[in-house]
Amino acid sequence: MTDSPGQSPEQRPERREDPVDAIVGQWARVRPDLDTAAMEVFGRVFRLARAMGDRMETAYARFGISRGEFDALAALRRAGEPYTLSPRQLSATLMLTTGGMTGRLDRLEGAGLLRRSPDPHDRRALQVTLTDRGLSLIDEAVGAGLAVQAAALSALDARQAAQVADLLRDLLAGTEH
Repeated sequence: MTDSPGQSPEQRPERREDPVDAIVGQWARVRPDLDTAAMEVFGRVFRLARAMGDRMETAYARFGISRGEFDALAALRRAGEPYTLSPRQLSATLMLTTGGMTGRLDRLEGAGLLRRSPDPHDRRALQVTLTDRGLSLIDEAVGAGLAVQAAALSALDARQAAQVADLLRDLLAGTEH
């Protein structure tokens, strides 16, 4: 028998029931007319995102930064040397408003992890650059975060992990028109 999202928990061989199964089962009892296949997928995606977000927050807290601050430092690190972007580029990369970006940059600059300076090519603009301290911290924090993610992913074998990544890529592409 094929295991698909549309099967009820009772039809799935050798699977532990999770909270999403319980919710779907409740809907099946009170509204058997509903197709809850999407709920089974997205309920788990939402729960997984929340659980991993909490774990990542804990991992980054060891370095004195939040997940959002990690994201800003990581964007600068991924930009490559000289680890510099404009505030507008950072905002776009992180999907933040400029106001939200300003507060995050204020905290990181105050911690000595980045610096803002005038853009040498445009006097009206600023550029944001990782400091040596920020570079060292983000290199350690990304390793710690990846270790947390790898530990969670160890519930799957390599083939399953690749399959999940491919399926999620397809699902994400279908939602980003």
